[in-house]
Amino acid sequence: MFDFDALVIGSGFGGAVSSCRLAENRYSVLVLERGRRWDPTTFPRKPEDPWVFDPANPVTRNGWFDFRIFRHMTVVQGAGVGGGSLVYANISIPAKKATFDSDWPVEITFDELGDHYARVGKMLNVSPVPPTQWPERTKLLKDAASNAGFSDKFEPLELAVTFDKDWNYQLSNPHAVARSITSDNGHGKMQGTCVHLGNCDIGCDVNARNTLDLNYLADAEKHGAEIRPLHLVNGIEPHDGGYRVRFNRIDSQAMVPGAVTARLVIIAAGSLGSTELLLRCRESNTLPALSPRLGMGWSSNGDFLTPAIHPFRHVDPSHGPTITAAINLLDHGADGQDVFIEDGGFPNMLDNLLRRQAANPPTDPFARTIVESLRPLLAANLLTDHVMPWFAQARDAADGRLFLNNGRLDMQWDIAKSKETIDAVVHMHQRLAAVTQGMALTPLTWTATHDLITPHPLGGCNMGRTAAEGVVAHNGEVFGYRNLFVADGAIVPKAIGLNPSRTIAALAERIAALIVAAGR
Repeated sequence: MFDFDALVIGSGFGGAVSSCRLAENRYSVLVLERGRRWDPTTFPRKPEDPWVFDPANPVTRNGWFDFRIFRHMTVVQGAGVGGGSLVYANISIPAKKATFDSDWPVEITFDELGDHYARVGKMLNVSPVPPTQWPERTKLLKDAASNAGFSDKFEPLELAVTFDKDWNYQLSNPHAVARSITSDNGHGKMQGTCVHLGNCDIGCDVNARNTLDLNYLADAEKHGAEIRPLHLVNGIEPHDGGYRVRFNRIDSQAMVPGAVTARLVIIAAGSLGSTELLLRCRESNTLPALSPRLGMGWSSNGDFLTPAIHPFRHVDPSHGPTITAAINLLDHGADGQDVFIEDGGFPNMLDNLLRRQAANPPTDPFARTIVESLRPLLAANLLTDHVMPWFAQARDAADGRLFLNNGRLDMQWDIAKSKETIDAVVHMHQRLAAVTQGMALTPLTWTATHDLITPHPLGGCNMGRTAAEGVVAHNGEVFGYRNLFVADGAIVPKAIGLNPSRTIAALAERIAALIVAAGR
């Protein structure tokens, strides 16, 4: 006898979808989420607010972002009920068809995922920014595409955001919260419409973003699923034909150990979290038969950011959804490399924070250098009005390796095979800025030290045909362990070169459907 039919670890794009679909099909479902529940009344805003989730000290630091710093690579993740949907830039776009031509199990094709992609789009109520609401950044990106000869490569992107078709920038006080129209979203949650506040990555003040807590997870709970925030899973072991999952409940003063049993387990703690958990299970010998490929094939998805100064153009990067459109060069169109260029934005508070730092410079030499270099821009209001954060993803080599090093998760990341791709991103950012009278400021972290940062980690528990090739089969089931599944970005076997959330969710839709169809 088990406590639950299904236990889901994590509540991001894999966990939310899985828990919803299983609960709808009368499975008793428990979701264990390491982070808090958040809403507009608790989003971090001030410097002293809970911004950071620290896995080494979650009792006192269980905030919004989880930063994992490795040699040459930093990974940014969300922490909370809704997982990465809390902190991502709302982009919900299927992978390109050619993505699945190699390195995936033969069962996974673009056409086979088509219905699942559509189902995700419907649940997240996706749509592009209405043309009458394009931020200045969108117009700049379109002009850059035209001036560089890529007019046919420009594409507005579908966003998981609720828009009011009658809203526009010409309204008086357009960004006032009162301009947002609130209504039931069809999942029993109240949401507002977007007024382009620019706070997507730190929580929308009017709840216009269709984050997973407002749809998939809301439906899961309506069908009886139980979600327990602040539960950090640390072990899985076979138990009576199913599994016992061990965790620590994050209390205000201590970590409180506990355990629960389930007939099947779906691990959806993200690329780093799911891989780390299975590495610990192999090390503790509770799941000794895990594939030797565990931890291999990790990818940063080629993420890169280049700020550019456009002194003759009003860019206004702090208004509008964080990303709105792209120049699609995934046909080897960037110096022979596959690159996906996007506009970018940042919250107003970044400017305010930098101004405070300039008034009281940090003691760290590197941080002080950054602040001092930006001081002239701050004085001229260039950082607020004239900066374009050029974003990109690309198809990197996906040859990173995650492993445990003295009890801590570590990463081996060799930039050599991906350098040509990242250099192509840099060159394209420089070119697009130049053709729109801008000056790209390629980060010293790349030019001097080849350090990267990504919010889109992929791989570590890669799909494969056998345990010699991957950690899970095409249906997400872990090789060697019946009814143990992984359903998140960890199973994606290669860089897909664009925002991966919809692909992760579509794979989770497929995995859940196969579990139900098989009567697991």
